[in-house]
Amino acid sequence: MSDDRGTDDDDGDGARTFRFETRSIHAGQEPDDETGALMTPIFANSTYEQDGPGDHRGYEYSRTGNPTRDDLEANLASLEGAEYGRCFSSGMGSINTVCNLLESGDHVVTGNDVYGGTHRIFTQVYEQYEIEFTFVDMTDLEAIDAAFQDNTELLWLETPTNPLLSIVDIEGAADIAHEHDAICAIDNTFATPYLQRPLELGADVVSHSLTKYLGGHSDVVGGALLTNDPDLDERFGFYQNSVGATPGPFDAFLVLRGTKTLPVRMDRHCENARAIAQWLDEHPDVDRVYYPGLESHPGHEIAARQMDDFGGMLSFELDGTLEQASDVVSNTEVFTLAESLGGVESLIEQPAPMTHAAIPREERIAAGLTDSLIRVSVGIEHVDDLIGDLEQAIEGALE
Repeated sequence: MSDDRGTDDDDGDGARTFRFETRSIHAGQEPDDETGALMTPIFANSTYEQDGPGDHRGYEYSRTGNPTRDDLEANLASLEGAEYGRCFSSGMGSINTVCNLLESGDHVVTGNDVYGGTHRIFTQVYEQYEIEFTFVDMTDLEAIDAAFQDNTELLWLETPTNPLLSIVDIEGAADIAHEHDAICAIDNTFATPYLQRPLELGADVVSHSLTKYLGGHSDVVGGALLTNDPDLDERFGFYQNSVGATPGPFDAFLVLRGTKTLPVRMDRHCENARAIAQWLDEHPDVDRVYYPGLESHPGHEIAARQMDDFGGMLSFELDGTLEQASDVVSNTEVFTLAESLGGVESLIEQPAPMTHAAIPREERIAAGLTDSLIRVSVGIEHVDDLIGDLEQAIEGALE
């Protein structure tokens, strides 16, 4: 696995570049000038006093800008290795903002196993504006290249994918997009910038659902876009302000609290997921395990090259029926049956009737997303309790 999260060496101009763990706590934040408050204040304002008509002190209206949100955007940009960051009221708000770049007649290449909400906004919202989407196997670079058309403007991908944990070669995919003069945007929610930084590998835009690992405590909803392209950032800022899908200051504060512990949480998420994946892989009643940390995973070598660890998400299929899989997810004691992921608590769900219900069944099956697939967000509880819980749920469902 790679491990290039930055050092504390001098960067050549006298400024030190701090390691990821240090930046997660301090980047974008300074003690309050007036009070010395260590934590970023929650600026619960909708509007700001102006010294004269149009003569404001940097802020005029909180949809346009808010100091708490600014600190979060700077923090996330530092972690992702980006020059610019914009935050939104949800991960779907950030995805919608990328879609706002498109015009009628444009074409998008994307993955055949993207998150169900992404599939829904593509097919049920933007296709009505005569924007065309082609869904392909993103693990096949030749298939990606073949899907491009003269009017392709965007390559949208996830890696690892949700929920099949497929791995896409980011550098190879970005090269293809740029050969066709298209934007390469990557949903990096599963990996987080602690494990993977797509901008370093050639991506133009990184999207996050802040609801997940970056927030980390299942108590906030948010999204973000990061880029090094000033023109893209300006356009994102225009849509952020014009459409208005912006997070409130309390939400921004909660995510800032979450990023401070991201490294220690992700280390435990990865450690637990690796142990559970290995246990499931050896279980006689488990037909298949989807986890890029397993050497048997077809994307293992690429994941080891472009990620610092393999994450806290995994999926598996029982050697059983749809009903038995439903029994497993309904009868755990430590794992909670719920949608979402990335919190400190472990969650379990069945994508077909839950997170990916918006995708037509025939498309799901063709992409390998079966009715009996079980997705697990591995939390930071004691791993022996998590394995024991899965063991009793599987035994109970199959007896």
